[in-house]
Amino acid sequence: MVPILSFAFGKKEMHKLYDLKVWHKSIELSVMVYRTTEKFPFEERFGLTSQSRRAAVSISSNIAEGAGRNSDNEFVHFLGIANGSSYELQSQLIISNKLNLISNDALGKLISKVDEIQKMIYALQNTLRPK
Repeated sequence: MVPILSFAFGKKEMHKLYDLKVWHKSIELSVMVYRTTEKFPFEERFGLTSQSRRAAVSISSNIAEGAGRNSDNEFVHFLGIANGSSYELQSQLIISNKLNLISNDALGKLISKVDEIQKMIYALQNTLRPK
């Protein structure tokens, strides 16, 4: 993995995005989805290709947006949105498999990664919620 540099530019970071394993794993998932969907038929570019890619990117984007917010409650909210996008992506991947656009093996690898991220999001939400 290529290291990513963090630049705070003198401001206090609420949550250190680059230290969040769930964010890194969601980036990896996006790359996996992009590579998988590049093999989809051309007529799917505005359908499942676009929808799957947007849902995958939305996961890491919402984690990042939440990390940059001013409170743990806001972060939890954006983690919830990220989790919703992960379920959306699961549905699109299953549909893609049923249409024979992705193999059972590819589906298994992608769903496994999504499941891992969902568990990590849930755990992070629980650490951020007031006790």
